[in-house]
Amino acid sequence: MESLNRFRGKSPSLFFLSILILVLLNGPNVVAQPVMNRDDQALVAGILNQAYHDVKDYYYDPKLKGMDWDARYKLYSGMAARAHNLGEGYWIIAAFLNGLEDSHTFFVPPRHLTQYDSGFEYALIGDACFITHVRSGTDAARNVHVGDQILKLDGYDVNVKDFHDVQYFFNYLVPQAEEKLVLRSPQGEVRDATVKAEVKVNGRAVGIDQLVWERNERKLETSAQLVERGDLAIWKIRMFDGSGEGFNKSLAAARRHKAIILDLRGNPGGTEEALSSVVNALFDHDIKMFDRVLRKSTKPMVVKHHGEAFQGKLIVLVDHGSASASELLARVVQLEHRGTVIGDRTAGAVMESILHPELGISNGERTIYGFSITEANLVMGDGNSLEKVGVIPDELLIPSAAGLAAGLDPVLSHAAELCGVKLDAVDAGKLFPAP
Repeated sequence: MESLNRFRGKSPSLFFLSILILVLLNGPNVVAQPVMNRDDQALVAGILNQAYHDVKDYYYDPKLKGMDWDARYKLYSGMAARAHNLGEGYWIIAAFLNGLEDSHTFFVPPRHLTQYDSGFEYALIGDACFITHVRSGTDAARNVHVGDQILKLDGYDVNVKDFHDVQYFFNYLVPQAEEKLVLRSPQGEVRDATVKAEVKVNGRAVGIDQLVWERNERKLETSAQLVERGDLAIWKIRMFDGSGEGFNKSLAAARRHKAIILDLRGNPGGTEEALSSVVNALFDHDIKMFDRVLRKSTKPMVVKHHGEAFQGKLIVLVDHGSASASELLARVVQLEHRGTVIGDRTAGAVMESILHPELGISNGERTIYGFSITEANLVMGDGNSLEKVGVIPDELLIPSAAGLAAGLDPVLSHAAELCGVKLDAVDAGKLFPAP
């Protein structure tokens, strides 16, 4: 949970394997970057070695799920020695950690000197991937549309199993200056599209926390928003970031209503402090959230109730973008019979990790990188972990491709109706535009 953004999910995947095969067989055309020099080779070897040691020292399961970690390190060291450029080297490091099949254990690469913004966002809805937002004025706005289903991204299938690995690779590990897509429109027409990314040159060094957080800057700007419709509060929480004044004001205002729709769709998680604040506001008694299964012990995580609790009707909205702390809250609401969870199955990325910053030297300059390493498995009150399982909503409800294209939000509209408030899907879709 401390690692707020889960970049990967269910694994191992065919996507990881296919990239590795291309790296080892096809050479430097896989990722368009300069050929590695000796310093770059030493950097990749050093990062891989540090990953090997950090996992052995800090991973919550000292047996590493029965894996022969030494043999795996030897195998991937050989692969790294054959990498042609930094992009390939970083992917080999990521694949090395991917073997643990853990959503919160991953490589945080050095900050790219050049950032690429594709201008569009995509998400899993049901079993398919759709474009959910396109920023105006970008090349994407001329070539793709909200509601388009992504069939292939740069030649790779975009499916449930590989989705988070694809997202991790193209959005975070090795961003691309140009993306080639195969799309299906809401009307069923299949077409090819090419999107050129906006280029931004980074001129400043950053710490490891910023490397993770900067991809969520737009979400942090509007981490909590509240819309009031009579006795109904519709509370959108984009991230569990409890440090902002807006978050605290929204929390206080929401509790004054007879019904709350808590919209956690697309929320990747956040801090334990913010999660505890919301839980305390929704329950009138102490809540055991989960058991934290650590390397050498098991400790319960209990939210001690204080102050006045909200007593009214509660509906929680989730989707595949709801991860980590969002999933914990939704599942506790179910287990405590406190309200109704509506939407799509959640991400199934529910562990607790710590960021381990590291420092390397490449071409005479300091290079900051790190690893998110799981320090605890989180076991819910029913004795089960949500990792790779997710939360199954009490009521499954997702928008259609045509509905996405039209800007409709039938899920929020339905939830409002259950609270006795008329809110059609058109108006619901306008309440919380993408930041």
